[in-house]
Amino acid sequence: MKGDRVEIVIDAGGEGVRTYEVIATRAGRRVEVDTRRGVVEVSEVTRTGTPVRTARFMASRVLALVEYPISDEGPDTSETSGG
Repeated sequence: MKGDRVEIVIDAGGEGVRTYEVIATRAGRRVEVDTRRGVVEVSEVTRTGTPVRTARFMASRVLALVEYPISDEGPDTSETSGG
């Protein structure tokens, strides 16, 4: 699913707020989010489930986690008939 994307906003302490993005870089890959033992893990995985790259954040520091899944719809095919 090329276009799968997750945006993570964290509290960086004295530095303020930081934003990170994990994006599926190739067709057929997806981005998965897991929360375990106080850690938020965002991974780009292949079709078979093999992680390609992973970002880990302390759950107590995560302010927002926004998922942007690719839409199932194709290009806009609606046409307006004129005249």
